Amino acid sequence: MRKAKNIFEPKASRVLRCLLTNPNEAWSVRRIADEVRVSVGYAHAVTVSLMELVYIVRNESNQIELVNPIKLLERWASYHQYLHENRFDEYYTFEKNIDKIIEKLGKVTSHYALTTLSGAYVVSPYVRPTVVEMYVRDKDQKQNIVQSLELKPIISDGNVRLVQPYDEGVFYKTQDVEGVKMVSNVQLYVDLFNYPSRGEEAAQNILEKIRANWSASLLGG
Repeated sequence: MRKAKNIFEPKASRVLRCLLTNPNEAWSVRRIADEVRVSVGYAHAVTVSLMELVYIVRNESNQIELVNPIKLLERWASYHQYLHENRFDEYYTFEKNIDKIIEKLGKVTSHYALTTLSGAYVVSPYVRPTVVEMYVRDKDQKQNIVQSLELKPIISDGNVRLVQPYDEGVFYKTQDVEGVKMVSNVQLYVDLFNYPSRGEEAAQNILEKIRANWSASLLGG
């Protein structure tokens, strides 16, 4: 039976996001494949590996269910290296106030998704960031953001960082928080876990929010 060599590789992580962002749903392999845009064969290989590691089981209806969501999420987060797996373009804005930069971002129509400490600051203010970081889907979207925020390219140490993601899956189930586009809390936690400058501390705060949302969902809240 074919298995995935690495359940944390970029394409395989799409399956993880699907399961972890919808932890109380039951899935067929085909539905997972359609949901995250991978082949049925590939989705099957990843689920076989997840089943062997006891992160998922098949229920009485032969549907896949997640059984150890927190354990899987934490293991993925410990593996993921945000600063090494993505490509970054550094920019500078003369606007030093983080709140005002984010406020301006809320008026941008381009396809982006805020992440790391700036994302955590919007979702659950805990650590005040010094850099605003966001995934951007393509060059046209990036150029729109550069123009809208009046950004100036810089070699290093900018206060705005546009991120070319390691896989398009980072945009799965993005959320809107008061007009600002964000990655899902699952992606946010994974990106923060090995991030420097109090990233792990902020990640734990996001994890508590994830736990609370999952608990409320189980209770029908």
